[in-house]
Amino acid sequence: MTNVLDRIKAYKLEEVAARKAQRPLAEVEAAAKSASPVRDFEGALRRKVSEGRYALIAEVKKASPSKGLIRADFEPADLAAQYERGGATCLSVLTDAPSFQGHEDYLVAARSAVSLPVLRKDFMYDPWQVAEARALGADCILIIMASVSESQATELEDAARAWGMSALIEVHDGQELDRALMLQSGLIGINNRNLKTFETSLDVTRDLGARVGGERLLVSESGMATREDLAKLSGYGARTFLIGESLMRKEDVEAATRNLLSDPVPA
Repeated sequence: MTNVLDRIKAYKLEEVAARKAQRPLAEVEAAAKSASPVRDFEGALRRKVSEGRYALIAEVKKASPSKGLIRADFEPADLAAQYERGGATCLSVLTDAPSFQGHEDYLVAARSAVSLPVLRKDFMYDPWQVAEARALGADCILIIMASVSESQATELEDAARAWGMSALIEVHDGQELDRALMLQSGLIGINNRNLKTFETSLDVTRDLGARVGGERLLVSESGMATREDLAKLSGYGARTFLIGESLMRKEDVEAATRNLLSDPVPA
């Protein structure tokens, strides 16, 4: 029986094959080389955390498979600018169309409107996609351990490093975390949403957070909506958060972002 992530992987592999056939790697790499310089995604997060503050990766997200349309008045550039004014450290922009109503143009528009580093939020399987992400201006890619093998993860991470980009390695359980810790990236994302069932629980960060440790930066993803959520998760080692839906549903995204980040990190 297939789950949501399996269905996404199936169509994404077909989509990537079709795009590769239409646009050779050499052409994509040429575009990537002429793209605007990489912004230091991981460095921006680490600097904010070193200042004793929460670091927010604010997500520009129109829809999701589980919730459907999240925001009808969807203007990526305006939303990105509101996030930046509200105090976000980085952005995440959905580019997957079938499940999230995303588009590559959304990333281009959002990044052009701000000075923040930007994560391309998509399902990555092929180094061709990494080159494409850089050509679009992305500064970071997402590697979802539940959907790739160890060799694929390494290949994607190596490609990101070759382009000077950061890589956020996403996990949901202990086995995935073990595999992620074999990679080199300094960013480990613990997704509180199970991408196979789309059920969400902040206990996932509680259960796995202490195992990240060392030099890695723990990013708690999904399911957060309040200042109290951030304070709770900080007790599990998280100072960096990826949040989209709860902010996307607010009429005033800038004010909502500022309010979410208004409390100091608990001592």
